[in-house]
Amino acid sequence: PPLPLRPPVAGWDLGRLPFSHVEADAIAAFAPSGGVLMSLGLSATKARLMRIDLSPYRILHLSAHAILNDAFPQLSGIALSQVDEDGNGIDGFLRLYEIYNLRLPSTELVVLSACKTGLGKEVRGEGLIGLARGFLYAGAAGVLVSLWEVDDEATAHLMSRFYGNLLGPARMRPAAALAGA
Repeated sequence: PPLPLRPPVAGWDLGRLPFSHVEADAIAAFAPSGGVLMSLGLSATKARLMRIDLSPYRILHLSAHAILNDAFPQLSGIALSQVDEDGNGIDGFLRLYEIYNLRLPSTELVVLSACKTGLGKEVRGEGLIGLARGFLYAGAAGVLVSLWEVDDEATAHLMSRFYGNLLGPARMRPAAALAGA
């Protein structure tokens, strides 16, 4: 039976995203051979993401749940695996302040395939504090985010088309690839 996710915040019910595997396979089909590093299911942990050298990768794609904290935006984040491969509960919640510490010097695009990842808190004199800002601060040249709830299955189809446009024969720029999708 599937292992339950341990919510990073009491009261949150984070169900599995069954189409994230479909999404990952579709994206990998468009990527150059040997140019993909995938972490799926229980191997998609915060600890693994934090220790991987991400510098060789042009694109970082995260298909997960996002949780926004309007009162304390630095506590917003992305829910990765909450359970290790032995079934033990782990801290799998990648918080905004941890995203700032990622090193993404060669990352051209971070794709946050999750609900409301483009939202944040407007702080006078600072601008919008949110997940996108964290990835930009970490060195990414661009971030693709959502301003609304996204459906797991529909997002898998959208991302397949997006990456087909981005990495396929047309080699569109990200904005055109998204518009075309």
